[in-house]
Amino acid sequence: MKIRLEGATLGYGEAPVLSEVNFSQQRGERVVLLGPSGAGKSTLLMAIHAQLAGASRVALVPQDGGLVPQLSVRRNVYMGRLDDHGAARNLGALIYLRRPIRDEIDAILARLGLQDHVRRPVEALSGGQRQRTAVGRAFYRGGDIIVADEPVSAVDGVQARQIIEMIRDRFDTALLALHDVDLARAFATRIVGLRDGRIRFDGPAEAIDRRQIDALYA
Repeated sequence: MKIRLEGATLGYGEAPVLSEVNFSQQRGERVVLLGPSGAGKSTLLMAIHAQLAGASRVALVPQDGGLVPQLSVRRNVYMGRLDDHGAARNLGALIYLRRPIRDEIDAILARLGLQDHVRRPVEALSGGQRQRTAVGRAFYRGGDIIVADEPVSAVDGVQARQIIEMIRDRFDTALLALHDVDLARAFATRIVGLRDGRIRFDGPAEAIDRRQIDALYA
């Protein structure tokens, strides 16, 4: 696993979102990005995911979930491993999932409180249920690292803590954007603060004080 950006300008087309980005992450670190909407958290996450693609097995939870509304919860979770199989097998799985696969997926969904919704189309779910489905897909994909953009923003506080603990237990390395500061402190080994398209601080979670965090949102 290699994550490193040096003096990078990141954005879309000719419009930079982040400037002069210096960022690296080591195996075993749990890094949380904090900052107001528009600060560039999603841009940094997607740049890191693109850098890792093909070199490491990466579980991804994009901010919009990246789900297929017409497919069931179970089949959306199965899509976490589409690149493990050929097109013919994946097409067959849309019609019939073998029992061992169903059992593995259903066990993940039960831990996320979705055991009663495995056959429901995603379009019939609430926002929190969809978000948990996207997290379930990441768990099913597995790998050494998870990149997740606000993976618990649509669930209640109790569920959020439970899911974050599950992420911590499942993945050796994590890069998350979160909006809940207390949750970030409880999860992260390192916190990176972004504001106005720049990294404002980057350090061990225990060394970041409340004044630094409050300044991000002032």
